[in-house]
Amino acid sequence: MKYVKNLVCINCGEKYEALPTQYLCPLCGEKGILDVEYDYEKIKRDWNKEILKSNKDFSIWRYTPLLPVESDTPKPLLRIGWTPLYTVKTLAKDLGIETLYIKDDGLNPTGSLKDRASAVAVVKAQEAGKKVVSCASTGNAASSLAGNIASMGNDMRAVIFVPERAPIGKVTQLLIFGAVVISVKSTYEETFYLSEEAIKKWGWYNRNAAINPYLVEGKKTSSIEFAEQLNWDMPDWLVYSVGDGCTIAGAWKGLYDLKQIGFIDKMPKLLGVQAQGCAPITQAFRSGNDLIVVPENTIADSIAVGKPRNYIKAIKAVKESKGDMINVSDDEILNMMKVLGKRVGIFGEPAGVAGLAGIKKAVELGIIKHYESIAAVITGNGLKDIKNAEKAVGRPLIVNPDFKELSELLESYDL
Repeated sequence: MKYVKNLVCINCGEKYEALPTQYLCPLCGEKGILDVEYDYEKIKRDWNKEILKSNKDFSIWRYTPLLPVESDTPKPLLRIGWTPLYTVKTLAKDLGIETLYIKDDGLNPTGSLKDRASAVAVVKAQEAGKKVVSCASTGNAASSLAGNIASMGNDMRAVIFVPERAPIGKVTQLLIFGAVVISVKSTYEETFYLSEEAIKKWGWYNRNAAINPYLVEGKKTSSIEFAEQLNWDMPDWLVYSVGDGCTIAGAWKGLYDLKQIGFIDKMPKLLGVQAQGCAPITQAFRSGNDLIVVPENTIADSIAVGKPRNYIKAIKAVKESKGDMINVSDDEILNMMKVLGKRVGIFGEPAGVAGLAGIKKAVELGIIKHYESIAAVITGNGLKDIKNAEKAVGRPLIVNPDFKELSELLESYDL
């Protein structure tokens, strides 16, 4: 890793060699989340916007100088990243703002932003000499891991632990990719602890994003892409839905990296959005107190994390950006699924659209001003959770094969 200096504990500041299996600071335990430190001066000497512009690899690997991987380690076959960015005038008007950009990360190979982290995990597992990679997940992290491993052939295996509430679409996707899937009859929290015991006992590579510091580095490529796709002219706000805190922490890390190497001048404010039924990070952010574990009571399964492990990084990122956090109800999420589909043509899963629902609320509360520019990420594809999509839009019209009946049925529709 040409440009990586070391790992540093965000709690005590202790530094460690950047080994692929160095997950946490041993002095601080669960609070000892590590951060990857880069030699920005060396990066600036070797890499610039012109070099990047000439790179025809439109995937996350175009940003290899800012990623903690060896250049010669085999990469997953799937093309991850460089998802489309849209300027959306219709929805911006609906939300009461002038400028809205939407990045659809549901178009990543396995249907979510988490492909970015899993691709890095697969690379680091190889560098660690591991043949089995494991994690606990409500679905997206797991399917992204399984898909990326499948793309490597039969050299590696994925062992996935999911809570029993995981949507069947995501579980089926795991099985299609050939993963060993263990459905745990309990909460995500209990599922996580079981995976942790198994990983320790059998020596598997740990893909749990809040434990493994390298996975945040993969997630940060979403904000780096935002910057490049906007020609380095950053918006006023960058919006993400928040579960364990890794994604929004990664977004801030990507922006920080770009600022250090002189690619951007302006740092946007971050808006972190949690589901009202599972919002421990928002509560800690607003109270200034330690995190309190809460029940996982929301349809947005991908952000339903009652005990997030990366909340310190997430809160730090939002505060440093001079941003804010907000909660949205399940009804607001379901409504935004419908609005986004009807007005923009993007099908996002509940957790994927929570950020957009948060924009609407933040504008109403005066947190976001109508004249400010906002960029948001749809973090997951709606096809992963058809059950909740049906709650949002209902069922189709049903008719017998009779034209008269059809005509009568359609009389009330403005077609």
